[in-house]
Amino acid sequence: MIRRWLFPDLPERHGHLLVMLTVVTGMVDAVSFLGLGQVFVANMTGNVVFLGFGLAGYQTSDAWASLLAIAAFAVGAWAAGRLTRNLPAPTGRRARVFEVAVGTQTLLVGAALVVTLTFGHSHPAPRMVLIALLGFGEGLQMGTVRALAVPDLATNVITTTLTGLAADPPGPPSRRRLVSIVAMFLGAFVGAALHLHVAVWAALLAAMLLLAFTTALAFRQT
Repeated sequence: MIRRWLFPDLPERHGHLLVMLTVVTGMVDAVSFLGLGQVFVANMTGNVVFLGFGLAGYQTSDAWASLLAIAAFAVGAWAAGRLTRNLPAPTGRRARVFEVAVGTQTLLVGAALVVTLTFGHSHPAPRMVLIALLGFGEGLQMGTVRALAVPDLATNVITTTLTGLAADPPGPPSRRRLVSIVAMFLGAFVGAALHLHVAVWAALLAAMLLLAFTTALAFRQT
């Protein structure tokens, strides 16, 4: 029913799963910004802006953290591109890429959870590992979503989504954009609430479980 409401104009099978990935994006960015020193692992625009602020003399976060997040994200996106190009059987490629990418991201967030429980997240070395793991996972996610090319569901780009929602007439694309914005908000809210009122590991655990559920749904529908 949700699929028919969001995609009456498209033969889309993965769109509703991308909504869940958007929630995950909000969660992990809440963890990284609140717990890893004001750095984003999904929103690269924010990291580039922070670097500009730093060069101008205003220190919002450690420059190395923003640079590491950008590098990890880029490597993840590169890996997604390689995965997309190298998988055979065009008719099954989209589903297979999605399953592999989301399953891998689940493992990466799980590894981040283990690091947090074992070493914490406040010291530089664990912070570097967590930023690298989460940034790589988000780059992998975004590269895969880009290859799927589902209209109006980019999972981590809200500015363009909001622009389209405001500028275009109502219709199925507007529904997808609105759902995407709400999903990002909910993910950020839940991730921040768990981080602030429980612990960082709780937000990572929630993100990992949602990713695992998304992976299971992806396998079921292929």
